[in-house]
Amino acid sequence: MILSLLPASAIRPRLSILALAVVMPAVAFAESAPPAASDPTAAGKAVFAKANCVGCHKWHGNGGGGYGGDALSLRKTQLTREQIIDTVGCGRPGTGMPFFTRGAYDEIKCHDMNRQDLGAQMPPEGGTFLRQKDIEAVADYVLAHVKGAGEPTYAQCVDFFSSSSRVCDIYRPRDEKPEATASTGKSQ
Repeated sequence: MILSLLPASAIRPRLSILALAVVMPAVAFAESAPPAASDPTAAGKAVFAKANCVGCHKWHGNGGGGYGGDALSLRKTQLTREQIIDTVGCGRPGTGMPFFTRGAYDEIKCHDMNRQDLGAQMPPEGGTFLRQKDIEAVADYVLAHVKGAGEPTYAQCVDFFSSSSRVCDIYRPRDEKPEATASTGKSQ
């Protein structure tokens, strides 16, 4: 063999280079491979969290008290996709539901009204403005995972948080709940 004629100190660098020549194309291919098919509404879920929809509607969409007031339940909503898009973009006048479209009620009329028409009924501005495709993604997420989903479950909570967050413990079925222990180590 040719390699046996070379000193060991000369073989190691050549083997390292050979290994890199074999491994690097495989790594490059893996990085450029398209991602596995995923939930097409995942972008909407991310926007739902980023835009702080969870602040009022909660992760599960049931609504309730929040900094904007008592948010309506998205699980029980009768709104269509277009109505959800309109509500997210323009907010709801006279309520705490903010608008997320830049220029709403100024350059863009909402509900066929402008800022002057609304006066004190002007909805608050969202904490961040969203692009139209993000608003549509939120609507698609709500329709696919929230509207009509019934009461929140442990599996839905884990799916939302992408892990078994302690937040989800209240939704865990009783027979699956871990025993709570006091500082004495005894079961409670």
